[in-house]
This record gives sequence, structure tokens and C-alpha cells, in this order.
Amino acid sequence: MPLQLTQKEKMLLMDQRTHEETCVDKYTKYSNQAQDPQLKQLFNSHAAKEQEHLKTINQMLSGQVPNVGGQQNQGQQQMNGNQAPVPSAVQGNYNQEDAKLCKDMLMTEKYVSGAYDTAVFEFRDNNIRQVLNHIQKEEQQHGAEIFQYMESKGMYQVQ
Repeated sequence: MPLQLTQKEKMLLMDQRTHEETCVDKYTKYSNQAQDPQLKQLFNSHAAKEQEHLKTINQMLSGQVPNVGGQQNQGQQQMNGNQAPVPSAVQGNYNQEDAKLCKDMLMTEKYVSGAYDTAVFEFRDNNIRQVLNHIQKEEQQHGAEIFQYMESKGMYQVQ
């Protein structure tokens, strides 16, 4: 049986589709602009995951309930293995343009995660809420990885 969405649910998914398209575009563009190879890889990885999110949102808009189980851990293990701490002697010696890209993407991820938080509460179907929650957790992971990168490079000073 195809998924029956209310008008509000369709509008929320259309908003999320726009957010995911923006994330794909930004991560792809910023990957090409980044100077640090580690940051390029991080942005490329996130662009691929955002493309998966976009595909999932499009499936829901077409009336399907996607299966997203088990995908998150694989991506997190891959990314966590690539996040080597930078020696403290190098901290603070970073590219200013890379820092701007990171700040913009961290702000974007905060916004997108918040939008998913709202959407989760607006859907009747529990399976759809679970899918949206899964995507939100991945968005939060993206933000955490950007934060960790920024902190390791001295771009983000936690007081």
C-alpha cells in the first residue's frame, strides 16, 4: 500500500528535499574549494551521504517508505577512522578560507537538523518518523565531525 501523505507532510518533505539539495551543492562546491585534503575528504563523504538523504526524501514523496536500517554505523566508522587528532604544535595554523567553509557548513547542519526535529513531530506514520529521525542523527553526526575537525585545527575554541 503506497504511503498516504497529508498536505502538511508533503510540504515538510519538500522543504527537506530543498535542504538536502542545498547540502549536496554546498558540500560538493566546498570540497573543491577546500585546501586541506582531510577537509576535502570530509566534505566529499558528507556530500555522498546528503545525496542518499535526498534519494530517501524523494522516495517518501513518491509514496514509498524507504528502508534505512544499518547504513548509519558504516558511515560513522569510516569517518571516525579518518579523524586523526592534529598535534598541538600545529593547532591554530589553519587556512582562513577552510575555516569559513567549516563555519558555514556547521551552521547549515545545525539548521537542517532542527528542521528534521520539527518534521519528526509532524508525521502520523511511525515508519516515516523513524526514517526522518535516522537522517537527523546523520545530520548531527556531520555537524559533530565538522566540529571535531575545526577543534583539532584550532578553528573552534571551546571556552
